[in-house]
Amino acid sequence: MRWLWFALGWLMVALGAIGALLPVMPTTIFLILAVGCFARSSPKFERRLLEHPRYGPALRLWREQGAISRKGKRFAGLGMALGFVLFWWGAHPSWKLALCVGLGFAASAAYVLSRPAPRPPRPDASRC
Repeated sequence: MRWLWFALGWLMVALGAIGALLPVMPTTIFLILAVGCFARSSPKFERRLLEHPRYGPALRLWREQGAISRKGKRFAGLGMALGFVLFWWGAHPSWKLALCVGLGFAASAAYVLSRPAPRPPRPDASRC
């Protein structure tokens, strides 16, 4: 079973890498899933993702607080809006399909926006 989690972790990393290159596909959610998969299969790769200079802080914030930064929320909302506009413009969907996709984006955006903002770090009691 461990090899399955490991393979799934790498699939999530690949999807996250694609998302880093394409403006309409998310990155962080796939990396959050990759961290979860690697937690069950490879502590080495889990640690590498959590310590990544660019994505590590957001991944650790999610793991520790279930929080999304304001900047992250803003980019997620704008990305979903852009994705819907590109879908509407490029696919010329029926109104029923557009409504379903729009509701899916709206539900996703509502979830992201409902996540708490990061708590400020606690002052270190040992520094008194």
